[in-house]
Amino acid sequence: MSAVAGMTFADLKSGMSARVIAVDENCLDSRRLQEMGFTVGTQFSVVKVAPMGDPIEILVRGYRICLRKNECHCIQIESVG
Repeated sequence: MSAVAGMTFADLKSGMSARVIAVDENCLDSRRLQEMGFTVGTQFSVVKVAPMGDPIEILVRGYRICLRKNECHCIQIESVG
């Protein structure tokens, strides 16, 4: 299993899997994102990316959500698999 740390949501492509490695608690959106399931250690997969790259559809904890990349700037991720 290879892992690349320091990735952002802008680096994600359809079919990729990633894991949350850190959440910036000082970010305004961090609490909402954590309540939606993006907590440290959580794995998720990218279902699809819109043609212009934004928003992205993510499968996390059994449900699908669509997020804009600028909403996710406070989450640090790493690629898995």
